[in-house]
Amino acid sequence: MRVGQNPAKYVKTVARPERITVAVLNYVPFLSGFYSDALDVLKVCLESARKEPGLPFDLLVFDNGSCEEVKNYLVNEQDEGRIQYLFLSEKNLGKGGAWNIMLSGAPGEIVAYADSDCLFYPGWLAESIKLLETFPNVGMVTARPFRTNPDFYTSTLEWGEKQNAVEHGQFIPWETFLEFDRSIGQSDEEIKQHYELSEDVCLTCNGVQALAGASHWQFTARKDVLAQFLPFDMDRPMGQVKQLDQRVNAAGYLRLMPVKPYAMNMSNTLRNVPGIDPRGSGQAAPRPSNRRFLDFPPVRKILLSLYDAIFRWYYDRPAAK
Repeated sequence: MRVGQNPAKYVKTVARPERITVAVLNYVPFLSGFYSDALDVLKVCLESARKEPGLPFDLLVFDNGSCEEVKNYLVNEQDEGRIQYLFLSEKNLGKGGAWNIMLSGAPGEIVAYADSDCLFYPGWLAESIKLLETFPNVGMVTARPFRTNPDFYTSTLEWGEKQNAVEHGQFIPWETFLEFDRSIGQSDEEIKQHYELSEDVCLTCNGVQALAGASHWQFTARKDVLAQFLPFDMDRPMGQVKQLDQRVNAAGYLRLMPVKPYAMNMSNTLRNVPGIDPRGSGQAAPRPSNRRFLDFPPVRKILLSLYDAIFRWYYDRPAAK
């Protein structure tokens, strides 16, 4: 038998979510090796998203089975009112599994997704929404220009050609191009060759310019559009996320980026990230004296392969039955 009346019956109003949900996916299994700076990277990501985004939003964080230190930080952030929605998964569901929950469960009608190593610049959200709402039939907008696989923006190019609103050329400045490609581990020689042998596609709509392309690491999209591509069935934690890029393009949606950068990939460390000092001193981080040797392609390939093998031995084993 019930005792008393539920006090919730006397509540006359409930909170309404913001129109936009910023959704960040995080995974930090431990704080050493590759992940030694990952908690600091996560903190910078969340702070930068909140700093002068240009539009109001609710913040949703999905933690994909991180270590206790990271989960404790996230719980405290929610307790302090800096995270509105927090999902703590007991185990790593992979990016596909996390997307199925995040992209369908976000309360806003627009979802601005980011990996937890994304650094945002002031105005990033307002600029993303401007492109989303200026161009027709937009599937996703990534807040940074870089060169993506042309096979994934054929629908965007087709629209631009029909509207006679497309230009081909070098629209991304070399410094902007170099900055991003370095962050994903490419050598300067590889980056230079890529820059010289590729091009940008610039489109114009109602006086607003955008570059063709977008990416799964950071994007803004309408929730009802994303719903068309769910669920994702990925049997690996990473490596299959291009399914989203392919599905959005195949469905005929535009995939766009601003001409200027409003986001940056920090990868797994704050070292050498523009405007970020990992030591808090305002000085550039010291460069290890053996860096040139470590960056020598044959040495780099061997060491990274060894590290990858060790990680898989410890953290990519099938669960015991």
